[in-house]
Amino acid sequence: MTNKLTFLMLLSVLISKGQENNSNIFSITPEILIGITGEPNTGFPDRGLQKQAFISLGWHHTTHTQEWASYLKTSKAGISLGYTDLANKTNLGEIFTIQPFLEFNAFKSKNINLHVGTGISYVTKKYHPITNEFNKAISTDLTWSFRLFMYYNLMKYDHVNWRVGAGYTHHSNGHTRLPNQGYNSFLISLGLEINTSKNSLKNSAQPVKIPKKTISDYFSIRSGYGIHVLSQAFDDKKSVYTMSGEYGKIYNNTLKLGLGAYFRFYQAYYDYISNNESLVQNGREFSDLRSNAFTNALNIGITANSELLLNHFGIDLQVGINIFKPAYKIDWRINQGWGDVPKIITESGGNYRLGDVGESYFKIKRTISARFGLKYYVIGTAKKPVNNLYLGAFINSNLGQADFTELAIGYIKILKSRNK
Repeated sequence: MTNKLTFLMLLSVLISKGQENNSNIFSITPEILIGITGEPNTGFPDRGLQKQAFISLGWHHTTHTQEWASYLKTSKAGISLGYTDLANKTNLGEIFTIQPFLEFNAFKSKNINLHVGTGISYVTKKYHPITNEFNKAISTDLTWSFRLFMYYNLMKYDHVNWRVGAGYTHHSNGHTRLPNQGYNSFLISLGLEINTSKNSLKNSAQPVKIPKKTISDYFSIRSGYGIHVLSQAFDDKKSVYTMSGEYGKIYNNTLKLGLGAYFRFYQAYYDYISNNESLVQNGREFSDLRSNAFTNALNIGITANSELLLNHFGIDLQVGINIFKPAYKIDWRINQGWGDVPKIITESGGNYRLGDVGESYFKIKRTISARFGLKYYVIGTAKKPVNNLYLGAFINSNLGQADFTELAIGYIKILKSRNK
């Protein structure tokens, strides 16, 4: 559901951007890509060179009617359709992708563009405990998909633009089912941008009137509901309840920066502790967590938040520090070793090894959190409302590894605004 909501939100961004664009310059960009697929788990199936074919349909922006488009110097927005051959159709299969995207001029150069796309993908082969046990990358048919690319214009003519690119792609189900190690790939690209309108790509740039610079103070609160799976043995989807608040500044009605705090309750951690499962039983290493199952199922942290405001939509990125997350020790022990860890974990062990909570990597992942997602604002931020509501869809992670997928509703209040 979260994947579909995210896609619909992004698609709405493109519709609104198409309505804002007065130039009506439309382009079709086919491209071919080759690269490598990272190994997400030990024993991952052999594969060759990854191959992709994408076609992107986009609208160029030569005039801007809103502040964010002026400040970000957005060059193009559109939708991409893609096919990926992971070079092992028996175990890894193929991926079909649909992604709304935005492109920006980078490094103050008209020949370098940054491409950001996120959407959904259908994967033809996934993990199976018997027939495909060594592919632990994906365990669901539908996944989140993400692309981050840098493109350079090789040869730019009136209606045709040859360009090369390099970048990164990611596919993951957001920890809604395990295993979920995800596909991470690095690729290079050759593409041809074809302008189908009467206007010229080469000479389309128009002078942009930059609005007055402003700074606004804001306060925001958010409540969310997430889905989290503890392990393959405990594969039921369990709830995560979240509350957070933040305070900060909005620059030029486009970039929002703030500091905040969050409180989360993990139903999966609470059930593991209150049901007296193996690792919290008397005499076992985490038996102290049973002293208060509710408190020890909480996660409390502080955050630094950033967001691009695109009128009705926001692209949100948060990096945080977990001050309190005691039950993550259980999560790490079960999921970060090797072998199939069962529900009942004997002290004598079995054909598996538990994760080591003494290693430095555990301490880093327990400490660093992150969140990425999209927001839809009820009142467009171009109107500069004092009070506003939003709906959001997010992936939350532990140092980049998906933790849970979340839907949220939030409120934001502008405290004061002034010109620079």
